[in-house]
Amino acid sequence: MLKNISPIISPELLKILMEMGHGDEIVIGDGNFPAASVAQRLVRLDGHGVNEIVDAILRLMPLDTYVEAPVALMDNGDPANTPPIWDDYRKTVNAIEGEKKFELVERFAFYERAKKAYCVVATGETAIYANIILKKGVVIQ
Repeated sequence: MLKNISPIISPELLKILMEMGHGDEIVIGDGNFPAASVAQRLVRLDGHGVNEIVDAILRLMPLDTYVEAPVALMDNGDPANTPPIWDDYRKTVNAIEGEKKFELVERFAFYERAKKAYCVVATGETAIYANIILKKGVVIQ
């Protein structure tokens, strides 16, 4: 056991977060996301929702400050009806990292970007369009 690490973070995910370098991306996919077919490295956290995983990861890993938008969401194509979970993501990211810009990525472009990500985390999230990409920043002590 270790102190101050969320029990959501499995040993496998902790190792991957340590391996990731500046600019590497991690995808956290909802339950419908084709994680196994796009992942170079796949971590399964099926019993958890995306937002709680984002919270646990951001307590260990900083976001990239050298890019305009270190967070990307899968665009649902309907700006008038955005998924409510996106507001939860903004609250979580802003509470831990401060105000960060989010970018919207078209669905099929998101899949292509996910194929290049360092890791994909599969979750049990039931919300639709709940997929998110986090870009790792520099750890400064």
